Amino acid sequence: MQKNRLEAFSDGVLAIVITVMLLEMKVPLGSDLGALRPVLPLFLSYVLSFLYVGIYWNNHHHMMHAASSVDGAVLWANLHLLFWLSLLPFATAWMGENHFAPAPTVLYGGVLLCAAVAYSILAHTLVAADGPDSRLARALGRDFKGNLSIVMYLVAIPLSFAAQWVAQLLYVAVAAIWLIPDRRMVRE
Repeated sequence: MQKNRLEAFSDGVLAIVITVMLLEMKVPLGSDLGALRPVLPLFLSYVLSFLYVGIYWNNHHHMMHAASSVDGAVLWANLHLLFWLSLLPFATAWMGENHFAPAPTVLYGGVLLCAAVAYSILAHTLVAADGPDSRLARALGRDFKGNLSIVMYLVAIPLSFAAQWVAQLLYVAVAAIWLIPDRRMVRE
C-alpha cells in the first residue's frame, strides 16, 4: 500500500486542528493593548499547541519518508494518533480560558501523553510493517526522546494539581526537545 494517501489525510487533519485552535481565539473588545491582557493565557496556550502540532507534523513527515510501506494496522495506528491530536483544540481552549488552572492543565497533559503514546504505537506499527532491519527501525533505535517525553508527561500530570506552572514548564520542555526534527529520521 502506498503512503501518499495516509500522508495527505494526516496533513489535512493537522491543518484543521490548527484552524480550529485559531478559531477558538476571540478578538478582544477594545482598541488598546490592555484589551489583549484577558486573552493572553489563551494565546500562550495556542502558541504551545501550535508548536506541538508543528512538531508532530514535522516528525510524522520524516517518519513516513523513512518508512517503505503501510498496511491496515498502520492506517489504524495513524488514525489513533490523529484522534488524540484532534482533541488538542479543546484542551488548549479549556486551559487558556481558565488561566492554566489545575484540571484543564491535567487534561492538556493527558491529551499530550496519549498523543505521545499513539505516536510511539504508530512508529512501532510502521517498523512491524517494514521489518526489524528497515531504515525506519534503524532510525528509531531505542527512541530515547519519545520515551523521555512520555516520562515527562507522566511527571507533569500529577504535578498540575500542586504546581501547574511546573507542569506547564515540563510541557514546554518536551516541546523544546522536539523542536529540532529527529536527526535519526533525517539521516535515514
